[in-house]
Amino acid sequence: MPFRIGPWEIALVVIIILIVFGVGRLPQVGGAIGKGIRNFRKGQRGEDIEEDEEEAPPKSRKTARKSPK
Repeated sequence: MPFRIGPWEIALVVIIILIVFGVGRLPQVGGAIGKGIRNFRKGQRGEDIEEDEEEAPPKSRKTARKSPK
């Protein structure tokens, strides 16, 4: 007998997640889960994960100033 997840089970899991994490933190939790899944898939394919983790230093914004005439 295969285990099937019905709409009541999904609703229960969503309610528990809302209680534990709260509405404000759900985007952060979702982003972290998505990043973890992406890294896992890259690891399975054998790609180097360190490339994504290295961030380029922030570029300084230079505003064009007109020289006084």
